[in-house]
Amino acid sequence: MKDIQIQTTKKLLQINTIKLQPSNPFTWASGWKPPIYCDNRKILSYPKTRTFIRDQFVKIIKEKYPQVEMIAGVATGAIAYGVLVAQEMGLPSIYVRSKPKNHGLENLIEGDLKPGQKVVIIEDLISTGKSSLNAAKAISDFGGDVMGMVAIFTYGFPIATENFKKATLDLTTLSNYQVLINIAKENGEIKESDMESLNQWRKDPEHWGL
Repeated sequence: MKDIQIQTTKKLLQINTIKLQPSNPFTWASGWKPPIYCDNRKILSYPKTRTFIRDQFVKIIKEKYPQVEMIAGVATGAIAYGVLVAQEMGLPSIYVRSKPKNHGLENLIEGDLKPGQKVVIIEDLISTGKSSLNAAKAISDFGGDVMGMVAIFTYGFPIATENFKKATLDLTTLSNYQVLINIAKENGEIKESDMESLNQWRKDPEHWGL
């Protein structure tokens, strides 16, 4: 898995999906001041990278969840990846909204999920894990059997690890923050002197840079 994480991270850096700016932090909607910005939607514009991501997801799902019957993408960033994976595996797909529609049938889950179906969830990015786990709960509440979740990238926050542990949901990611900063340092994209600060951000993202 480590080789896949390295390959994935290098590909994400090559297309500028991930940007590191320890000396000039970004601003998230939450008000946090992170040294990193990750936009996995950009992958969709690069066919070779998009195909690589799809194939790695398919490989993991076949190995870890051979009994899977349904692929679910989490809105909005992972909808396309869910469809790509489902198409490649010849499986049906659904996607889960962050909140129900305020019109029509007011669906939270879009697609034809049947109670008891074994589901693997696709995510693009894991931060605290809250929205991802809400999607898993929505599927479970509907009667689906959530087998696990696969994602492109995780920041590796301790709170996310704890949240997934409490939910007893298995999570596998193709890349992660620690691998990212190690490769960025090797490539000369960040300095050795930045490493301590970057590691501190992951431990306390809410107060870092304030």
